[in-house]
Amino acid sequence: MAIADSIARARDAFARSAWTDACFHFAEADRDHVLEPEDLQQLATALYLTGKEVESADVWARAHQEFLQLGQVERAARCAFWLAVGLQERRDHRARASAWVLRAQRMLDEQQRECVEHGYLRLSTAFDTLFKGDMAGAFAQFSDAATIGKRFGDRDLIALAGHSCGRLLIRMGKPQEGVRLLDEAMVAVDAGEVSTIAMGDVYCSVIEGCLEIFDLRRAREWTTALTRWCESQPDLVPYSGQCLVRRAEILQLQGAWADASAAAAQACERLLLRGGHPASGAAFYQCGELHRLRGEIANAEEAYRSASRYGRTPQPGLALLRLAQGHTDAASTAIRLALDDAPGGPNRSRLLAAYAEIMLAVGDVTAARTAAEELAVLAGDLDAPVLRAMAAQANGEVLLAESDGRAALGVLRQAWTIWQEMSAPYEAARVRVVIGLACRLLGDRDAAEMELDAACWIFAHLGAATDLARVEALRPGESPAAAHRLSVRELEVLRLVAAGKSNRTIAAELFISERTVERHMSNIFAKLNVSSRAAATAYAYENQLV
Repeated sequence: MAIADSIARARDAFARSAWTDACFHFAEADRDHVLEPEDLQQLATALYLTGKEVESADVWARAHQEFLQLGQVERAARCAFWLAVGLQERRDHRARASAWVLRAQRMLDEQQRECVEHGYLRLSTAFDTLFKGDMAGAFAQFSDAATIGKRFGDRDLIALAGHSCGRLLIRMGKPQEGVRLLDEAMVAVDAGEVSTIAMGDVYCSVIEGCLEIFDLRRAREWTTALTRWCESQPDLVPYSGQCLVRRAEILQLQGAWADASAAAAQACERLLLRGGHPASGAAFYQCGELHRLRGEIANAEEAYRSASRYGRTPQPGLALLRLAQGHTDAASTAIRLALDDAPGGPNRSRLLAAYAEIMLAVGDVTAARTAAEELAVLAGDLDAPVLRAMAAQANGEVLLAESDGRAALGVLRQAWTIWQEMSAPYEAARVRVVIGLACRLLGDRDAAEMELDAACWIFAHLGAATDLARVEALRPGESPAAAHRLSVRELEVLRLVAAGKSNRTIAAELFISERTVERHMSNIFAKLNVSSRAAATAYAYENQLV
């Protein structure tokens, strides 16, 4: 009776997505190894979702054996697939994962019977093919898996194979077709039609794909959805780390650097608890970027080093760090090598933007022009606002280096408008610096001073120490401080408060938590010496902050 009660509680916990409770109650019932293979499947899933991949693999292996003893070869093969999925995420278990896939394939071949499990194993084969660099072969295998999934009506397989095809199409230079497949997979996720593991995998992969092509609208939307999904399952481990990395990237772009740093640090902590998950490299790189922007050289260098240890190339961040340190030879050598090794496609664009900046710093205007032109071609192919802004900015900087101030102003103002529309204060401020220099070249010193002053104000409130020092060195006299001393994010919050928005609405619009909004409001009240939203609103209007 006690065992039956434990199994009932375990199944109930699993149905409620209470993964830790499910693990506890299943383990309690399984002291004498009495669980049915279906219950073992649920226990293996719950263990995986709480970050215990090795223990999960052991239980999948037990379920596999139990199904074999019952003569249910297809279900045994499915267990082998999910066992391999957990092992493939750990670099020291990939050979073991491949062995399980090969065993499952041999078992199914001996059966000589069509079943959906052939499609799942085709997924594993496709990932191995992709790892070897054969994108065309991998795409064909993913497509076969999707076809098998549709034939058997298996929604997990359709979503997993379909979104993988979408990711490959993006990398193969067909972003529109790729995004269509990503959207199809996300419809199934959004409707709750797929299992938890499939849902988490598709969420993280689709967001990564959107960021690859700089589709920030989709990335923000799906990251918000993923965040809510993770928060609804507090003991969920595998996807929360990746979610935090993407959240940190978006928060950084929006100028919420403190929140971005907290998210990136938390991502590192969670991913390291999983034994150094491959996404740890991306988390450390994001930490490095935020340290670099704030001028924290030693911390940035250590973070980039950690990113490299976990398989993430530290470029272009490390090259830009060397540039900030004044080590121009090291910066130019590093960025040249990184660009030489980079394949074509959207991921190359970040390297191109950094390459153009560094080449201008070392005086190689011709190389910078070549990079700016390639960036413009990429921007035209994808038609993504971020890429258009990056391309316009690089082109404007090259035109300025070629002493064509009037032409530079035109494209730089286009770049500034895009960054402003995207609420990307740091990038917008960097463009204003170049606009100021172009105005100075054309003899408009008042306009130049106003642009540089505005850039300094943004850099000061963001904490962009290196950029602030560089711009202040370009200006005669002392840099004025804003009288109200509000940060860029606090100013955004104040403007929304003045528009009558609630904390919940502000949190949704700025992609932050309500608690963070409350903290900003507390800081605003203290800095403005007011005690209510009404008083803060009055101050904003009186001082022309809205």
